[in-house]
Amino acid sequence: SFLLENLTKPVILTGSQLPIGLLRTDGRENIIAAIELACMQKENKPVFQEVCIYFEDNLYRGNRTNKFSAENFDAFRSPNYPILAHVGTEIKVFEEYLYRNKIDFLITHHELCNEIAIIKFFPGIQPKTIKVITEIDGLKGIILETYGSGNAPTNSEIVNILESSIKNGVVILNITQCTVGRVQQGKYATSTQLKEIGVVSGKDMTTEAAIAKMMFLLSKGFSQKEISKLLTISLRGEIS
Repeated sequence: SFLLENLTKPVILTGSQLPIGLLRTDGRENIIAAIELACMQKENKPVFQEVCIYFEDNLYRGNRTNKFSAENFDAFRSPNYPILAHVGTEIKVFEEYLYRNKIDFLITHHELCNEIAIIKFFPGIQPKTIKVITEIDGLKGIILETYGSGNAPTNSEIVNILESSIKNGVVILNITQCTVGRVQQGKYATSTQLKEIGVVSGKDMTTEAAIAKMMFLLSKGFSQKEISKLLTISLRGEIS
């Protein structure tokens, strides 16, 4: 019983205890498969025409993916969109999920607006905390991380602060804290108030995609109304 007990106990080795030359990484396999996928062509055109993440045998759409583990090799998830390909003894490509548009060349954008902030709602959050953030000099956009399908605290002072910020030209986008699902403003009373004051629904965008999209749109000189509309439209497959 002593032997069985000790066999089942996990053994954790520190860096100094690992055998020389032993590096626990999946980097080599990932880079080889990623190059293979990037080079795949069909009818003289790349099979994958979008920014992707390859990790642990799966290819994900970059703007639908987030990292959920800092320890496991299987570290990424695309909670609201299927994988684009799976690599095993053969490469399986799920073409129905690939992104396509009429642009067949790479366009890079070097100017991004970083005058944005994230407000993560939590039980007991104080209106004064939100007020301080909304009054940051030069602030142009706010991403709200809300409960469930886009719900916020039922505090009239908080709502008034957000409404005042919108009237001052700040764009506010509603993203759910949940890993799976989407914002549906108006489904419950606690999100109806946000919809009524002009908060934009982020639908099923990840927080990461919302940040990049807002930085991009704010840098293009669009009006507040135009940005609010474009945030709800899928520009590169970031929204279902």
